[in-house]
Amino acid sequence: MPQRLSHYDRSARVRMVDVSAKAVTTRTAEAQAFVHMKPAVVRAVRRLRNPKGNPLEVARIAGIAAAKRTAEWIPLCHPLPLTRIDVTATLCKDGVELRSSVAATAQTGVEMEALVAVTAAALTVYDMCKALDKSIEIAGIALVSKTGGKSGDFYRDEAGARTPTTKSGNNRKSDSKRGAR
Repeated sequence: MPQRLSHYDRSARVRMVDVSAKAVTTRTAEAQAFVHMKPAVVRAVRRLRNPKGNPLEVARIAGIAAAKRTAEWIPLCHPLPLTRIDVTATLCKDGVELRSSVAATAQTGVEMEALVAVTAAALTVYDMCKALDKSIEIAGIALVSKTGGKSGDFYRDEAGARTPTTKSGNNRKSDSKRGAR
């Protein structure tokens, strides 16, 4: 872990990190979020009885669109040529589990793109369902994994703890869904 925040120069001024000397490598990241809902809202979504249409599909598209515009959401992020974006929305007994997977061949990572994707998808689920219940909660927005780059790979374990790995080692436990509901 770095000893200093990377978005500040020696004079403590905010700056965009210069990645021009970094190698172009394949970078991937996965993120997750959960939208907690009352059982009546889950039933309405399951039956597609929602005043605005199917929130799961609209959320997927919103997440994909948002990932492509991350540099507009987060001021110091670099615009990246994303090569893959996938967003899934799974209806569970107590809400919607959202997951994103993003990839690029670039000089910096795609963690923020994955996080923006699930965040926008979660906000979209809320927007699509708020007519049924305004107490819906968004929770558990987290980076699940990242690969590539100088800092090595990272995998969040089943309990939510961080499990960093080095380029030579892989401490990944499994690809099973974490926190399935």
